[in-house]
Amino acid sequence: MSKKLINDPAHYVDEALDGLTTAFPGYRRTGRGGRVIARTHGPSTGQVGIVTGGGFGHLPLFAGYVGDGLLSTCAIGEVFAGPPADICAEAIIAADGGAGVLCVLGNYGGDRMSFAQACDDVDERGVATRTVIVADDVASAAPAERQKRRGVAGMVFAFKVAGACAAQGASLEAVAEIAARTAQRTRSIGVAVSPCEIPGAAAPGFTVASGEMELGMGIHGEPGMGRAALASADAVADAMIERLLAEPERVASEEVAVLVNSLGATPLEELLIIYRRVAEVLPRAGLSIRRRYVGHYTTSMEMAGCSLSILYLDREIEALLAAPTSCPFWPTAC
Repeated sequence: MSKKLINDPAHYVDEALDGLTTAFPGYRRTGRGGRVIARTHGPSTGQVGIVTGGGFGHLPLFAGYVGDGLLSTCAIGEVFAGPPADICAEAIIAADGGAGVLCVLGNYGGDRMSFAQACDDVDERGVATRTVIVADDVASAAPAERQKRRGVAGMVFAFKVAGACAAQGASLEAVAEIAARTAQRTRSIGVAVSPCEIPGAAAPGFTVASGEMELGMGIHGEPGMGRAALASADAVADAMIERLLAEPERVASEEVAVLVNSLGATPLEELLIIYRRVAEVLPRAGLSIRRRYVGHYTTSMEMAGCSLSILYLDREIEALLAAPTSCPFWPTAC
């Protein structure tokens, strides 16, 4: 059993959310049980609201990305469990500034179902919605079945682009279009070297043997492409890059944004060693790294490992990534 600095496991989510809202400015809890995180000043009148939601345990993913120029609100479920439909509806209502609301979701059945019901519910109250699904995990389904792929760390690119576009006063249709374009241009893959344990559980939900790694494991411990002997950082980076660049639907762009993300326990030093290799290899493949992000963006509690995401840029997407935001978890100079 792993060691955790918690109180009662039953209060894990709510105490962490209390910590989020007191440690950082700009966040408030609202909705049933305080399971909606929203901007402190409420929705921006006349602007499209940007909403997401998902299971807890992935911070800063989901709730951490609420802020001006990024998400308006976030619906929160239990650990690794999607939020119920009524909380999703409350998140949509809390984000509505009169110009409609865009829901940007990872490709998980429970999240999609809850938000589909929520969108139907708020439609009866006169709130226009659109939904964009992010399915960036190349290890979770073949290219021919891309619609089945999971949403992983690449979701943060779609959040940022949608939020920045909305902040510029674009219409709901325009914000949805560029969020969908960003999602379509994003590819991700991860590697796990040790599991995480849900608070209160007797044991981890999966195991990775000593000296092994799993390429393509999902952020909830979903199986990847297979186990292999733990390799050097350069070899791991090469394996991830090879899989990402093997995608048959290459986007017509030679400029990319790169995200090297810790799954929780992997420290910055190791992420930087991975990024060093990525920065060596991608130019050999004819790709220019225009923006780079290295750190904890999408975690799985104390899971050890990392993921690599590549976003094929166009000028509009690049400018929106660079646009200002008040979110404390988004870097200002990358």
